[in-house]
Amino acid sequence: MMDVRRCNKGFSLLEVMIALAIVSIALVTLLGLSNRTILVQDRVQKLTRATLLAQQLMNERELKAPAQQNWDPQDDSFEPPFEEFRWQISYQDTLLTQVKQVTVTVLWGAAEKNEMVELVSFLPRGEEQ
Repeated sequence: MMDVRRCNKGFSLLEVMIALAIVSIALVTLLGLSNRTILVQDRVQKLTRATLLAQQLMNERELKAPAQQNWDPQDDSFEPPFEEFRWQISYQDTLLTQVKQVTVTVLWGAAEKNEMVELVSFLPRGEEQ
């Protein structure tokens, strides 16, 4: 009877190895989630910046709309610290002759990833000769 008690006192090597395997799988999973969270945060931060830059451009166009004579498409890059972003503005006619549709697009990153924010609004055309 003494021999049976002595065998059940501690953990076997197999039990310790299984426990270590479970802990290591959990740690690897948590590290992977941590890296994914950092990437998602970076994407959200760029999306927020691009949205604010697009709103700024749209507000500038709305202020200039009554006096604007040039309705040609435009594109350019932003000044530092936003040099990784570029913008495009296009205008389309609408069914109402006194109203133009303006589309402001802010792009960043590789073109094949299609990372962009697009705002659409309507502006008065102003007096034309």
